[in-house]
Amino acid sequence: MLFRKISFYLALAGIAGALLLVRRQGTHPPAPGPLSQPARSPFADSVAATGLIEASRENVRVAAPKAGLVTQVFVGADQTVKQDAPLFQLDDREARARLDTMTAQLQATAAQLAVEQNQAADWADQLARIERLERDLVATPDEVKRRQFGRAGAVARVAATEAQIAAMQAQLAQTRTELAVLTVRAPREGRLLQVNVRAGEFAPASALTEPLMLLGDVDRLQVRAEVDEQNALLVGPGKPAEASLKGHADLKFPLRFVRIEPYVVPKRSLTGDSLERVDTRVLQVIYEFQRPTFPIYVGQQVDVFIQRAETPPTPPAPPAPSQVQSVIPPGTPGERTHLGIVGSRAMGEAGRVFLPAFPRCPDTPIRERRFLIS
Repeated sequence: MLFRKISFYLALAGIAGALLLVRRQGTHPPAPGPLSQPARSPFADSVAATGLIEASRENVRVAAPKAGLVTQVFVGADQTVKQDAPLFQLDDREARARLDTMTAQLQATAAQLAVEQNQAADWADQLARIERLERDLVATPDEVKRRQFGRAGAVARVAATEAQIAAMQAQLAQTRTELAVLTVRAPREGRLLQVNVRAGEFAPASALTEPLMLLGDVDRLQVRAEVDEQNALLVGPGKPAEASLKGHADLKFPLRFVRIEPYVVPKRSLTGDSLERVDTRVLQVIYEFQRPTFPIYVGQQVDVFIQRAETPPTPPAPPAPSQVQSVIPPGTPGERTHLGIVGSRAMGEAGRVFLPAFPRCPDTPIRERRFLIS
């Protein structure tokens, strides 16, 4: 009877399905492989670094010489420009109005100079006539003096007007220079990598995180590799290196050493690694390379492997125990005294360390003593 009921077979099917489900859940699928193989060093001993592709002459962050409204942008991104080519125009209406005013004032002063010169010529003619009359005993010496003073005053007014014109011409040249400065031009030949300004926007004169325009020479590229300061001793000048694109370990290209930046700077470009420290400093090493067959772009990150130096420099030996001395300076009773230690084994180099002040006993004189520290 039991085998004739359909519920019996349904129960068996349910049990079999549950067993299969439990068995399937107990098996773990294989872990997926990486999307791309990590970059590998071609050298037996190497130093890894993170690099950034940049223009060989380094990028120029174009800024505005004065704060003002941008009225016109003459260029666009990925456009090649020559030196002194106009990039964008700042609002020059005020400068042009000042230029027109200075030009009108200069013309009026020039007309006034003509009047003064005519008066000076008139006084010179009167003086010549009165001197002839004086020789004929017709005019008095007082009249001659009056004409001489009048002519001298006219000549002085002509000189003053000429000096005023020279000053106005200098101011006019200054106004023209201020007007020319409002047209921002390319400092050198190159290609515009970024254009972050539009007509109608306000361009500040202060330093910006994002430049108004970024100009670079992309015909020749270089890599700025950042080596952790802990590995700086392992990098030597002239060592070969190799770079590969991020996420494409098979796209490699050799690098040629250019120079080592002598100043260690704080790290700025982050790789996104969870174990990466952001408070470290890096040594920047510059390499140049020939443009490969595959496309690369300025600002792209690369993995750099630098051949390690054969023998890193040996650190200086710590000072001998005989060189480690302590100096207790003399003082008056009752005052607080500092203990100065010259050299220390913990420091590993000669130096002076000042410990916190300690109270002196007023009844115990302390003189200067030198003793060894074991």
